[in-house]
Amino acid sequence: MNIVIATIKTWNLKNAIELKKMHANKYNIFILKNKEQLNYENIKKINPQYIFFPHWSWTIEKEIYENFNCIVFHMTDLPFGRGGSPLQNLIDCGIKDTKISAIKVEAGMDTGAVYLKEDLNLNGNADEIFIRASNIIFNKMIPYIVGNSITPKKQNGEVIEFKRRRPEQSELKEEFSLEKIYDYIRMLDGEGYPKAFARFGKYKLEFSRASLKNGKIIADVEIIGEGDKDE
Repeated sequence: MNIVIATIKTWNLKNAIELKKMHANKYNIFILKNKEQLNYENIKKINPQYIFFPHWSWTIEKEIYENFNCIVFHMTDLPFGRGGSPLQNLIDCGIKDTKISAIKVEAGMDTGAVYLKEDLNLNGNADEIFIRASNIIFNKMIPYIVGNSITPKKQNGEVIEFKRRRPEQSELKEEFSLEKIYDYIRMLDGEGYPKAFARFGKYKLEFSRASLKNGKIIADVEIIGEGDKDE
């Protein structure tokens, strides 16, 4: 059986390599790391039974998802939370536990039929949560889907859509509670995300590595002067 894993984050690439080693005698696993590799002609040559997208930042061509079994992983209990920035939107809503939904890729955003769902706790910073999710996806979800003949089921329930967050929404506000400040710092403390920040005169203060203990936040801060860094 040929399987394609298309992903970009470091922790997913590490897990993909481990999965490939672990199942070398059983499956042929091809790892795609950039959008140039994910084209119809290349996929047609591989002829995979499954194409998994643990994290992918680019559009999937219609010709690919209509001719191959494409499965994407979304960090909400679909149909709740369709759309962008699911982790940040969940934490901003005060949600502490969610689901990882494995769904069939369709034309609509996160509208596909569901193969399975797994529980995910949202403690920790963004990187820690993504690593936790990656371990669940690669150690439980992908092996289960590949090893079992699952018929995906249509999503059921009220549709709630999330909007992709913008960098300016990462600013800490005066009216925020201490807990909300902590949540903003941790939910944006991840690879490729704009850090939570505050303004202090002509300076921009970016925060990371936060902990909330005994009624106070301890965090790293980077102070950036005007013109020192693009916003």
